[in-house]
Order: sequence, then structure tokens, then C-alpha cells
Amino acid sequence: MTAPHPRHRRALAIPAGLAVAASLAFLPGTPATAAPAVESAPSAATDGTSLSYVVNVSPGHRPSATVRRAIAKAGGTIVTSYDRIGVIVVHSANPDFAKSVRKVRGVQSAGATRTAPLPSAATTDTGAPQVLSGVELAAAEATSAKAEGQDPLESLQWDLPAIKADKAHEKSLGSEKVTVAVLDTGVDDTHPDIAPNFDREASVNCVAGKPDTTDGAWRPSASESPHGTHVAGEIAAAKNGIGMTGVAPGVKVSGIKVGNPDGFFYTEAVVCGFMWAAEHGVDVTNNSYYTDPWYFNCKDDPDQKALVEAVSRATRYAEKKGAVNVAAAGNENYDLTSDEITDPSSPNDTTPGDRTVDPSKCLDIPTQLPGVVTVAATGAKGLKSSFSNHGLGVIDIAAPGGDSTAYQTPEPPATSGLILGTLPGGKWGYMAGTSMASPHVAGVAALIKSTHPHASPAMVKALLYAEADATACTKPYDIDGDGKVDAVCEGPKNRNGFYGWGMADALDAVTW
Repeated sequence: MTAPHPRHRRALAIPAGLAVAASLAFLPGTPATAAPAVESAPSAATDGTSLSYVVNVSPGHRPSATVRRAIAKAGGTIVTSYDRIGVIVVHSANPDFAKSVRKVRGVQSAGATRTAPLPSAATTDTGAPQVLSGVELAAAEATSAKAEGQDPLESLQWDLPAIKADKAHEKSLGSEKVTVAVLDTGVDDTHPDIAPNFDREASVNCVAGKPDTTDGAWRPSASESPHGTHVAGEIAAAKNGIGMTGVAPGVKVSGIKVGNPDGFFYTEAVVCGFMWAAEHGVDVTNNSYYTDPWYFNCKDDPDQKALVEAVSRATRYAEKKGAVNVAAAGNENYDLTSDEITDPSSPNDTTPGDRTVDPSKCLDIPTQLPGVVTVAATGAKGLKSSFSNHGLGVIDIAAPGGDSTAYQTPEPPATSGLILGTLPGGKWGYMAGTSMASPHVAGVAALIKSTHPHASPAMVKALLYAEADATACTKPYDIDGDGKVDAVCEGPKNRNGFYGWGMADALDAVTW
């Protein structure tokens, strides 16, 4: 079966009877690494529309006078500079800006972060979550009331026992000294299941490429996607007698808003998000998105090469400062180790067109970056979700992300094959995608960090993989039962292209 190709990975809207609902993984004071904005008077011809750029220079110090003069001469205005990683965010209306500054001594790479002018073009192709009705809420609450120690909606969360989180919670809920940052569309910290565990100091709005620390700037507006709020609840919804239970209900969760109102996750916002997390003591970052506008960023394209470099520097810095970076694998049923993939969705902020890419040279960022934990999704029967990307050596670990109930039906009393999460406005609802698998792994990583508070990111990742339950390849993989193989799994039981090292294990995370 070939998965559909939405313009955004985050737009896996599935019809309500077949339901693989929206998935953005589809997929923000100023940190010490962000220098004050430098206003420059453009002197080059500016006959184009204004775009955003990243200019990459040697890290460790502020941009040289030569580079700053060259940016101004080329018609650029410096928005901010992340000096510790050498990434400068610039706006310019000069269509030749990047081409011009690439020639400057000290500039290692430069590229436009978008193809649409500022502000970006709008899109309406975001999927909608399936909100729990009053009747469903009452039924779930009645079921959970019979189970001692369960939150009211926990009976609907087949995903918790799938990773032994229910058993883990009998031993530990996680430490309040551990924070997981949700880099996403924003988090509604007023939700009763999120408020008890919300870390305001580690929350910010990074959409413009530099931190906006206005109180509540990390929240989504009523018209924006609920995706980030859903993810936050999956990780750390409090075990408080209200609603659902997160994988790590005793840890803190923060909201770093990197998705703009139109649903785009641009490089400057993503870089800002990782840098903010790095400078604010975050232990784990969850990244259920890909960096727009290119699904795959090809290093032989000078613009896309610069985007890969900028985000790579940011993820490496965050890990150096103590964060484990977890990311969703994507929802197109792509084999990320194949020789070539047809990408019909890029650039997604203007007019996409089919292009053939080599996924070993054209990277989905941050998902395919070195050091990032790449997560595949499974359904209620423990099989690879019909939509989940895969690939031997690319997928590190698997976790519940949901699937069509027609393909993988959960055991009662759960009724949906999708993943329950929190929604803005004090609601709960179902979504599915690798976007939902990634926060399960982020939650397990937070439990490991809670158990081993002095563990480095490398040690947390080593334990995450060692504790995973080895899961053999599904052969043949015919998820829709039509007699045709829908994907091919390669590798042994303890490391393969569908499940990586295996299914995440929350119980081992609190006992090893």
C-alpha cells in the first residue's frame, strides 16, 4: 500500500471511520547565544519580495565586521545571531542575497529558509483531531472508575500498556527535576492535565527566529493547530484524577512554539527552539515535524545545504548542553534507505512539484540528523503503522503512534486505534502519526533521566535502546489485507528497519 502524499507531514487527516487523524510530524529573556538585532540599511537593489535567510559562519564569536558589512551591502537586515553555533538570521528583499554573501570571506554557507515571502503563504490542509464527546467521556470515566489508581480516561489509552507505562507508574511517575520541551505549534498550559507539570521558564515563542518571552506567547491561538498541546499531554499529562495520563506524568513539560500560524516550521524558528532548550536546562526535546519548506534538503543545493547546516549545529549544541533530541520518522510509508524517493510536496509554501531525491544525500531535518533519536510508529496490534516511514539504520526505536482502527483494532475497553491526547480548551481527543509515537519515546527518555539524573544524553540514548523490547520484522507486511506487500522490513529482531532496536519500554526505564 502506498501512503497518501499530503503537502505537510502534519496533515495526515484520516476519514473518521478509517481514522489516521492529523499528524504534524508531519510534525518559542533572550538566550546567551542570541546577540541583539543589528539594523542594517540595505544598499543593494531590492526588487524582490522579502525572504528569511540563515548565514552560517564560524561559531564562538559575534559575526565579523566583514560579514556584517557584506550582509548590509547585499540588502540584508540581521534579525538575530546565535553566536555559539555561528548561525545568523537575516531578512532581505534582494533575490540575489544568498548568492552574494556566499562569496564573502568567513561565510561558510547561506540560504533562504522559505520560498514564500514574509509572511508565509497560508495553508488549510491541517487535519482535525477527533474530539471526545460527552458520551464517550462518561463511558470512559465509568470504566476507569472500576480500575483503582487510573485517571478517568486511562481505559482508552491502549498505548500505555503497549510500552508498559502503566506498570512503570506503579514504581515511578518521573522526576519534577526533568523537563521535556515540546518544539511544536504551541502548548496550552492552562489545560487542567498540563498545568500541574508546566515549566514556564523553559517556554517561549520562537516563530520569528528569535525568542519572544511574552507571557503566554507559547500558546496556540484558537485558529492554530492543537498538535503541540496533544503532544504535551501524551508526554506529561498529570496523574491527578482528571482526564488522561502521560507516559511520564511526574516530569515537567515546556512549550517552545516553532510552528507559525500558517503551520510552517521554518529553519530560523527551529534553530531558535533548540538554542532556547539548550540554554534553559531542558533534558529532552520532542520534534514532531519536519523543517519546511523542503521535506528533504539536498546538500547539492546551496540553499538547502545551509538549512541542514544550521539545524545540525543547533541540535548538536542542544545535545552538548544535555538534551536528548527525539524526532518523528514521518508519515508517508517511505523507505528512508531506498536509492530514491519521489517527493511531491516540496517546496510546500509555494508550488510543490515532483522531484526525485536520494534520502542518503537529501535529509529530512531534524529527523535524519546525526544524534537525533528517530521514532517509527506502531498501531494497537504492535505492527508498524500503515503510514510510518521506515528504513534499516535510520529508525532507532518504535512506539505507539496509532493506525486505522480497520487495520489495527485495540482490545476493549479502548475503542479507537488512534492516540488519546490533550487538546486546547480543556478537551481531549484522538490523533495519529509518527508525531504521536515520538512523544512516547520522549516520555520514556524522561523516565530514564529521572532514574539516572546524572546520565549524559549519550547514556540516556544507550539505555533507551538497550531497554527496548526487540521486535522482529513483520513479514510479509500486508497491513490492509489486500494480498499485496505494503512495505519491506530488513534486519534482525534486535535492529531492523521497522522497529529499530525495538518497542520503547517505560518499565525498564524506571527499574534498570
